Amino acid sequence: MSKRRLIVLLALLLPGAAHAAPSAAAKREIQGLMDALSASSCEFQRNGKWHGREEARKHLQRKYDYLLKRDLADTAEQFIERAASKSSISGRAYQVRCPGQPAQPAATWFKAKLDALRGSAAPAR
Repeated sequence: MSKRRLIVLLALLLPGAAHAAPSAAAKREIQGLMDALSASSCEFQRNGKWHGREEARKHLQRKYDYLLKRDLADTAEQFIERAASKSSISGRAYQVRCPGQPAQPAATWFKAKLDALRGSAAPAR
């Protein structure tokens, strides 16, 4: 293959490689985090106002969709950091408040849920 053909081939292939979508495992984990929020009895605070779990899920889904279009959420950790931790506009940290427990940073809540998801996905021995 000539050097020129190789350069043309690389030029055609590299732009596609730059747009890496989340892996199937990352998509499952992010979906699992959203499902955990929906299945919980917790409330979600953003910008000082408490919201129910379904409203919170819709909000986070919109943020996730936005990040996906820009290739900014390839992992569950990136989803937590970029969508589920704080307001993109005000910068205020989100909070999660579950019955019988004090409010906690949403990032902490989602990281614990991610750890639980990964622990439950461990192969049985």
